[in-house]
Amino acid sequence: MTTGQHGHPARVLLVGCGQVGTELGQQLVAAGSEVYGLRRNPAVLPRTFHHLAVDLLQPVHQPLPHVEAMVITLTPAMPSSAGTSGYLMALQHLADALPRVPDRVVFVSSTRVFEGDHAQRPVTEADAVAPVSERGETLVAGERLATELFGAHIVRPAGIYGPGREMLVRKVLEHEPVHYARRTNRIHQTDLARALHLMLTADTAPSIVHAIDQTPGVLLGDVVTYIASRLDVAAPPAIEPAEPSGRVLSGELLTQLLGSWTYPTYKQGYDQIIAERETKRAPER
Repeated sequence: MTTGQHGHPARVLLVGCGQVGTELGQQLVAAGSEVYGLRRNPAVLPRTFHHLAVDLLQPVHQPLPHVEAMVITLTPAMPSSAGTSGYLMALQHLADALPRVPDRVVFVSSTRVFEGDHAQRPVTEADAVAPVSERGETLVAGERLATELFGAHIVRPAGIYGPGREMLVRKVLEHEPVHYARRTNRIHQTDLARALHLMLTADTAPSIVHAIDQTPGVLLGDVVTYIASRLDVAAPPAIEPAEPSGRVLSGELLTQLLGSWTYPTYKQGYDQIIAERETKRAPER
């Protein structure tokens, strides 16, 4: 692999390039990499990126750059055509347009590939996927196709949160009822971008890694109660009956890879979000 500063790939293609891709790209640019952001409307991307306006639901006729590494962050909810998933079609169009397969490819999937029943023990990367919904099936099919086409390493994030991803904060402020007994797993957007960065630059990257912070399976009631305390508002009501649901997903492999976390638990993560909200609302003097 041709590398830039500090062993980083010299050129990286970010396919999809939404919030997570943009944060990752900024880390890569700071490390000396040349970043290409591919999306339908790249005008929203930083000026430090090369902008590629491409609709992967259509065959790609413009030449794509030669790159050493690529990260794919597409949504499985892409529209379908002629009975074919837009998600899978986009991957095939991307493969057809690349001048060559990059040396390192990372495909961002989701822990939603585990929708079926599982034992109470934490679900690890060694466990078989268990999709139930059409979205889950599409995610699994995307992982398989990305592996076939690009030899991709798979990263499965749990619930991503961070600035601009503040659904739970909104629910608390609006006092919406919540399933207190549901087990949840999450990762802050900044740590997910760090994980993807590491997957690109590690000498040996795992074939699959779950992107989950150090509070796997935390009860949703605990999370919203903490957010309410930080916002100094009443905790939202619980949906009854409070039947346990959800599952625990292991993030031990990612913890070993990262070494340290920027936001190891939801407490540090939501502290950051709430502090940023308060800073934006503070009147100028």
